[in-house]
Amino acid sequence: MRNGQRRNAGPASARTGRLLCSLVLLGCARVPSTADSLGPRLALEARVDVQGTRTREPMVVQHGSGALLVAGYAVRTQALWRSTDGGARWDSVAISDGSSTAVGNSDTDLAVAPDGTIYFASMTFDRSVGEGRRIAIGVSDDAGRSFRWTVLSTTRFDDRPWVKVAPDGSAHVIWNDGSGVRYVTSRDRGRTWTDRPRISARGGSSHLAIGPGGVMAVRVAPVSASGNRFDAKADQLLVSSDGGTTWVARMVPGRPTWRAGDLSRWVEPLAWDARGALYAAWAEDSTLLLARSADRGSTWQTWVVARGGDTPYYPFLIAQGDGALAVTWHAGEGERLRWHAARIEAGARMRAPKIRRSSPLPLDAFRWDPQAAGPTAAAPVRAPAGEYLAAVFLADGGVGVVTPVQTPTRDGFTWWKFR
Repeated sequence: MRNGQRRNAGPASARTGRLLCSLVLLGCARVPSTADSLGPRLALEARVDVQGTRTREPMVVQHGSGALLVAGYAVRTQALWRSTDGGARWDSVAISDGSSTAVGNSDTDLAVAPDGTIYFASMTFDRSVGEGRRIAIGVSDDAGRSFRWTVLSTTRFDDRPWVKVAPDGSAHVIWNDGSGVRYVTSRDRGRTWTDRPRISARGGSSHLAIGPGGVMAVRVAPVSASGNRFDAKADQLLVSSDGGTTWVARMVPGRPTWRAGDLSRWVEPLAWDARGALYAAWAEDSTLLLARSADRGSTWQTWVVARGGDTPYYPFLIAQGDGALAVTWHAGEGERLRWHAARIEAGARMRAPKIRRSSPLPLDAFRWDPQAAGPTAAAPVRAPAGEYLAAVFLADGGVGVVTPVQTPTRDGFTWWKFR
């Protein structure tokens, strides 16, 4: 979704200059934290600051070769970074194929197929009118070194694409356009794409997850079309057990509140583990919640991940194995803004999850008025620079998280590794 004013993109001069990385090991700096009653801590193993192209609302994946890829948007175009040494050094990747103008300037998503094919979903947003204009998909057959692009839609209000790959290698893309949730698939490594019936005739594409056997879940939210549409009845979870041919409405866990004009909620993340359990994360008031369903969304068991303190929002969730989870979220606003990460064990035989949380961590992103000047100009205000913080399980057993860097003097992202 991309409401230009809310995103406060700042100057459009996203730099493509010299790459600057700095590795900070655990213990070099201590971030102010809440009381030590948080329980077992998630250990920060490394931090790498990357300076260059702005990389807002980043997404991250790890290729089977070990290469890490980070994508985000930079107002005028997309950014893509690649690391082949575990995140110690990052190089910018040119993602245009030389003949296509499909590369967008807003929402992104990345997915890796079992055969190593990488999919890069991209949205184009017209900031002059506050509307989405296009959804495209890039495909890489060389571990992210180059991409070929296909335009999937050029519909007014195109918004928030997600791409995921099923165990059989088929690629699935959803997005919304103010008239429901669109859906296309590819079974030939992205060479051709097939339009499928709309998953929903109303609402926004809040999230997509694909689990073992190709079971799929789509979170449909009331807000769509970059915030230009609101339908309170479009608050639902849809599940497909036949590869996206038919969809069944399931219970949405918790009691989330949606209000027209309030965009503090957007991505309501879903994740399947390897045993077929479905997980959801969301915030209610001052509580961050996690739910697990062993019957594809028919019933849910719910736990508290974090409670009290600054209000949590914008969660992101990933899963693997038997209930191995990682979740990130924001909390607080302005100078109180911090982000958090947690690693959770919530296996099928566990009555309650085991949670290890990070200390509250600083987010080096701000919003400001690029036209303001002089002594009366307001100082930059710390801001999320996106609606989630993507995480990835790493091949070496760690968890990686990417946060945006957006200041009046620096653009880029920060790579965090936890264990």
